[in-house]
Amino acid sequence: MPSHDFRAPRLFVDAPLAQDARVLLDRDQSNYLGNVLRLAAGAEVLAFNGRDGEWQAAIEGRKRPDGLVILQQTRPQDQLADLTYVFAPLKHARLDYMVQKAIEMGAASLQPVLTRFTQASRVNTERMRANVVEAAEQCGILSVAGVAEPLPLDRFLSQRATDRLLIFCDEAAEVQNSIQSLQDARKAGQGIDVLIGPEGGFAEEERALLLRQPNILRLALGPRIMRADTAAVAALALVQAVLGDWGGKTG
Repeated sequence: MPSHDFRAPRLFVDAPLAQDARVLLDRDQSNYLGNVLRLAAGAEVLAFNGRDGEWQAAIEGRKRPDGLVILQQTRPQDQLADLTYVFAPLKHARLDYMVQKAIEMGAASLQPVLTRFTQASRVNTERMRANVVEAAEQCGILSVAGVAEPLPLDRFLSQRATDRLLIFCDEAAEVQNSIQSLQDARKAGQGIDVLIGPEGGFAEEERALLLRQPNILRLALGPRIMRADTAAVAALALVQAVLGDWGGKTG
């Protein structure tokens, strides 16, 4: 298995990648390479697009970096486990943190849902996408998670595929052995939706609606009440360790 290069700068580019291909850089990328990293023509970076793996690339440009020439592949494209992180959005920096951690934990897609006690009235999905890319660049991730537009909780539940396992992290659930509960819920090839609610918790009618859903696992995250961004990391760690790709398998 190819090893990760943690020293070389990594850059996400929305262009096909193949040997000898040339990729134009946008203004922000040019500024980042030239003015922030102080790299000039001939310096090498790692480029990825979420589809074609990771590639060694050389910077081109006379006065400033304005393009890349693709040299050779360093890692083939991988595939994330079929894991969607479903969450009530938080405000500002804490939402940035939660998105970044969800990506680091291996979420393949992010789905904001609006509940009665959701704190953020507006959700900046472009900023979320920027945080997804930044986390992927910094952590050697090859697959770029999708970011869906926010949906009311009831609409999300009515639209989701019922063969997917819905892991409902509920602060009101009885504390049991979380690992055993996840092991008991395992089904081969099944997609997973992990749901974390707002810090104000779910309204009773929302909880009742959730508990009527098919293929649901109601899960307590231990005896302590966590902030929503902490609960995200805890829940995704549990799910990845028992049902996800931490054991070397996907799905």
